[in-house]
Amino acid sequence: MSPSYKVAGIGNAIVDVLAHSDDSFLDIMGIGKGIMQLVERERAEILYAAMNDRKQAPGGSVANTLAGLGHLGLKTAFMGRVHDDALGRYYADALAAGGTDFVNAPVPDGELPTSRSMIFVSPDGERSMNTYLGISAELGPDDVPDTVASGAETLFLEGYLFDKDKGKDAFLKAAQLCKAAGGQAGIALSDPFCVDRHRDDFRRLVAEQMDYVIGNVHEWTSLYQTEDLEAALAHAAADCGLVVCTRSGDDVILIRGEERVEVPVHRVTPVDATGAGDQFAAGFLYGLSTGRDLETCGRMGVICAGEVIGHMGPRPETDTYDLFRQAGLV
Repeated sequence: MSPSYKVAGIGNAIVDVLAHSDDSFLDIMGIGKGIMQLVERERAEILYAAMNDRKQAPGGSVANTLAGLGHLGLKTAFMGRVHDDALGRYYADALAAGGTDFVNAPVPDGELPTSRSMIFVSPDGERSMNTYLGISAELGPDDVPDTVASGAETLFLEGYLFDKDKGKDAFLKAAQLCKAAGGQAGIALSDPFCVDRHRDDFRRLVAEQMDYVIGNVHEWTSLYQTEDLEAALAHAAADCGLVVCTRSGDDVILIRGEERVEVPVHRVTPVDATGAGDQFAAGFLYGLSTGRDLETCGRMGVICAGEVIGHMGPRPETDTYDLFRQAGLV
């Protein structure tokens, strides 16, 4: 039987809730401008209630990547955890409407609420994010359907979920099922602080379970505890078959065995950098899962990242496949 999905992912299922606000409101509410803060449930409910003219969008890093892949026409599935509340049902419906199968039913009764990030957009465009992780952080191996993990040609995981043992167990189960069925599994390191907290587990995962790993300069140097990027990438390449390093406005480095490719990035002033890494991953995974060479995978990633930083929001608004066509990649 052929795999059911080109790409399946596991990640935080977070509803982005956006509202406009001025600086005085931020001061009154004690919101740090332009940064992301984790908040507890009571604080989340206060901030949510204080938002006027709320707009909602399904978010979360891996979910954003899968949305980008669906936009490119691939069949995708998302494994995540939402509560059976208004936000959870909205999230599940919105993901499905975007072409990604959300394979986990919203969880009823006695559980934490659906995760949400309250994003206050200032007149100058700054986004102040207040994230309540809620039920999403409780994802575990029971949320990984065997048929989905083993039915995916490519599996994509999110480093953020490594903060709890249940998340780690879910990753290992999914990776082992996918690889046993002939698929490939990989992870985005997500955050240097996340890497700092779980360095040994991440190193073990990269070396023993992952076929590809995506990280930025800070994540790779944190993982291998060196300020020398080349030394970190040499360690990574010895551990993992395919290593990808993004460097903001600098060339992207891709290493597979003896092959090394550097893909140029055209520097622009972003309208909104939210989602750049998520959409780079979408372009890269599109190339990888459709059998493109390493340079083409990198160029596809750069094109998707460039598209998303040109507008508000973390998901594509332009026909990215057409952008590939214009670049001579398809």
